[in-house]
Amino acid sequence: MVRLMLTFTPIVCCLGAIAISQTLTQNFSPEETKVKHSDKPKVVAKTRQKGVNRDKKEDTPQEEEDTQDDYLNSGTKNFVVMAIALTLMLFTVHCTWVTSNAYSSPSIVLATQGADGSRMILDDFREAYFWLSQNTAEDATVMSWWDYGYQIAGMGNRTTLVDNNTWNNSHIALVGMAMSSPEERAYKIMRELGVNYVLAIFGGFIGYSGDDINKFLWMVRIAQGEHPSVIKESEYFTPSGEFRVDKEGSPTLLNCLMYKMCYYRFGEIQFDPRTPSGYDRTRNVEIGNKDISFKYLEEAYTTEHWLVRIYKVKDLSNRIENEGAKLHFRDKKTKYTPPIKSSSRKRGSVQDKLKVTKGRSLKQTGAKVRQ
Repeated sequence: MVRLMLTFTPIVCCLGAIAISQTLTQNFSPEETKVKHSDKPKVVAKTRQKGVNRDKKEDTPQEEEDTQDDYLNSGTKNFVVMAIALTLMLFTVHCTWVTSNAYSSPSIVLATQGADGSRMILDDFREAYFWLSQNTAEDATVMSWWDYGYQIAGMGNRTTLVDNNTWNNSHIALVGMAMSSPEERAYKIMRELGVNYVLAIFGGFIGYSGDDINKFLWMVRIAQGEHPSVIKESEYFTPSGEFRVDKEGSPTLLNCLMYKMCYYRFGEIQFDPRTPSGYDRTRNVEIGNKDISFKYLEEAYTTEHWLVRIYKVKDLSNRIENEGAKLHFRDKKTKYTPPIKSSSRKRGSVQDKLKVTKGRSLKQTGAKVRQ
């Protein structure tokens, strides 16, 4: 939103300047006033006095109305000027306030008010980035939505797949496809991209509306633009066309990676006796999937207010386990019988081997060695 405002600001300023200029020109052009007075019709009355024709100007009722209109117009013009000047001054004060409070305040540290009116500082972002910088390898790669790319790189000093540059739309679409896919498909994408950690922003614990669940549909739409055969936005809505995270939500949504990362272990938490466990304070609903588990990810770190959640991508297993062989070796009562070779003509075997017969040495037979 800030980038859009910066992009359209010059256009809005030019249009506003043209509108103010035209308003002032229409109301305060001196040339136009002179022309207006010079174009007034004059009625000449001819009178005869002692045989002499004299021209005499007489004020008609039309001229009197024009004089009154000029008087009223001058008051209206002054009011217009004062209104424009007051609006510009108030707009300057408003812009200064917005810049100092909204744009100049850091988005890393969030401030809120408690129930008693006291000020609370949420330091979860800085806390999570500090954990990344201290507890992960220097060459670790973090996957998150592009909104947090610069923050992770600047404060966490870790490599990210996408950042706020957003020039590589295909790369962003890959991240969106991983976030909106089931865990197994997402794991394949993350292994191909060399991801070590996944970061998600969740606001259901404290009621923060700018979390990844509210941004999730953008991930789906961008991924659908690049991979329409895999991701379809309609699958994440209910049959009635609603985007819901409760038990009425779409099964595709309730089992995708982003949903599982945000709501993992959240179903065990109950904030108030009047609300059920797993109550999302941002969406004001009870989540639909409370039995969440991971096969390819493991929870690495969650901040104090659950605002930032970090998961580690598990490595591939070193070996493929043979369940049958493992059973034979573990059970001492069962004898392990190796498979019998059915044929000697197998791939890699040598055919027509030379037969070697054990005989006597030359010294034992007394034979002469040829020189």
